[in-house]
Amino acid sequence: MPSAKPSAAPIVWPNGKKVALSLSFDDARLSNVDKGTVLLDQYDVKATFFVVPSAVKKRLEGWKKAVASGHEMGNHSVNHPCSGNFTWSREKALEDYTGEKMRAELIEANKQVQELLGVKPEVFAYPCGQMFVGRGKTTQSYVPIVSDLFISGRGWRNEAPNDPAYCDMAQIYGMEMDGKDFNEIKDLIETARKTGQWLVLAGHETAESGGQTTRLAMLKQLCEYAKDPANGVWIAPIGTVAKYVNKQRN
Repeated sequence: MPSAKPSAAPIVWPNGKKVALSLSFDDARLSNVDKGTVLLDQYDVKATFFVVPSAVKKRLEGWKKAVASGHEMGNHSVNHPCSGNFTWSREKALEDYTGEKMRAELIEANKQVQELLGVKPEVFAYPCGQMFVGRGKTTQSYVPIVSDLFISGRGWRNEAPNDPAYCDMAQIYGMEMDGKDFNEIKDLIETARKTGQWLVLAGHETAESGGQTTRLAMLKQLCEYAKDPANGVWIAPIGTVAKYVNKQRN
């Protein structure tokens, strides 16, 4: 699913909005459907959840409810492979993958998510934000595979919002929201708004506190800010924004 080519003209957001914002969460953590979607639904804010099928099974009814309420389900692989430099990933190390093996795993993940939740993922997030397979001279990017299978591929801990007229949809930037307070996130939104950019936020747990956690208190403030028409924010899932941008580019 190759994305449209860069546009010479700036992207105009719908309904006069000045900035696009997408919230995304990785791994299908239990807290996402125990607490996160409950809060988001109170504000009619829909997010993208990049899920691992084995984790979905632990809260299957909760994830089915999330789909029914309009949240987007994305592909996050079957095994969550990362570099074997992380000792916990040594048995599923990207260094030991080939492009063929990765393609097969992403197709299988799509199949399992569709069987579990009735939707086929159209968007992907790179586990650990790492986009390679192999080692040394055999290293290859698997970005082309993601581009072929999905309308977008999101990174992790990137440093900037996305320029919607130019960005590569297979390598969109995802900025971390775990552990951040609202003022830090507000600054990112206001910076992106100055040039009409697309800010993609990425997190994991949705709870009151803890490691790798997007705090619920921050998320509440964020939803209230984004839903206030005076702030000019279009908040929508990654796939929704990606399709809109591609249509504008074309």
